Amino acid sequence: MEMRMGMGRTTAGRVPRAAAAGALVVALLGTASCTGTVPSGAAASGSAPASSSSGAPASAPAIAPTAAPARVPDTLRFTGTTLAGTAFDAAQLAGRPVVLWFWAPWCATCASQAWTVAEIAPRYRDTVPIVGVAGLGERRAMQEFVTEFDLAGTPQIEDRAGALWRRFKVTEQSIFVIIDRDGKVVHQGFLDGEALTARVAALAGA
Repeated sequence: MEMRMGMGRTTAGRVPRAAAAGALVVALLGTASCTGTVPSGAAASGSAPASSSSGAPASAPAIAPTAAPARVPDTLRFTGTTLAGTAFDAAQLAGRPVVLWFWAPWCATCASQAWTVAEIAPRYRDTVPIVGVAGLGERRAMQEFVTEFDLAGTPQIEDRAGALWRRFKVTEQSIFVIIDRDGKVVHQGFLDGEALTARVAALAGA
């Protein structure tokens, strides 16, 4: 009888201790939760909280629309090869005013105009392209002309066969053919350096 009572006292004494230990664990978990150690909203199974993102940017930047290509007028439907040996397609100039300069390597008048072309062509490259069309001479002489007058930064088409000269009905040098942004020839003839600069500046500001 006493043995049972002793066991009963021992068991009874352990119950409060177990309850106290359980309470302590709960308290510790509660403290950890407040300090952010356990992610708030986490599932009881320990799985990570569901992401609020679908994986794509919330707002992707809009793609700027591609500008529609300009209509290519008949006056710019020609191709060629530059004195540097690269292919040239005049269609790429559509939508802008263009100046075609027909010159020959032995022409003294062309030489006097070359300095002006070399000066202003880089300045207006994106607004009013100036394209040389070399004819009535040998390729080597044309290349020497380009080098002498520092024209390498401007497209110079080799036209020894005269195909472009005939296309634009050019029968002498030096001739400037000015084509407006709609593809209409608005000037064909001689221009000195001052006049050429004024015409190109006006076209760039139009």
